[in-house]
Amino acid sequence: MQTPQLLNDVISVLLLLAPSAAFVSLMLAGIALRHDGSTAFVIAGSFTKWMFWAVVFLTLQPLLTWFSSFGIGLPLPNGGIRTSWLSSVQSDIASFVTKFVVGRIVPTLAAFFVLRAILDTASGEHPLPSIIAAMFLLGIQSTLTLIQGYATQTQFATVDVLDSLWNHLVGTIMPIAAVLALIGAILNFATRKPFLRLVAVALALLCVSGIWQLVLAMMS
Repeated sequence: MQTPQLLNDVISVLLLLAPSAAFVSLMLAGIALRHDGSTAFVIAGSFTKWMFWAVVFLTLQPLLTWFSSFGIGLPLPNGGIRTSWLSSVQSDIASFVTKFVVGRIVPTLAAFFVLRAILDTASGEHPLPSIIAAMFLLGIQSTLTLIQGYATQTQFATVDVLDSLWNHLVGTIMPIAAVLALIGAILNFATRKPFLRLVAVALALLCVSGIWQLVLAMMS
């Protein structure tokens, strides 16, 4: 039996709104990054959970092709949305997320976290978590583009993106974090505070890829 056109249009709306859902997931990941602090990369933590959902939303269509390999027919609609009011709903929601949430709310949240960093410093806490959260929020658009560039449009697209994000984290983000750790160590040394731990952290961040390869070699 042929699928009713209205049902096809509803499915199309949901698929077309997946990037908007990814935007919202990245925003929530940025908020969780400040809340989680040093536990941000805990498996099943708030930050990792929202990052995972952002990847899932951006690779939803390739992920759905697995149902075909399970013997479940899942014909995805093509040709756009034919029902005018559903097309309008999809366009309005996508515009709301892009212009209001990403364009206005996210910069305001980032500004709030900058203020929070100042207040953290005034109260004797470390401002770095708030600053990192603000930088992450301001880079949501670039992060989304990066994830979309890593998508392979195959059944393994979700895992491919996660692998590519790991490589990006190790090859690009962690060296920058190592430099920041060294700067912190220098400042601590100048102010006669403990600094060796930050030096060790910087070295470890630069050696993450090697440590991972060592673990793989030990397990093989």
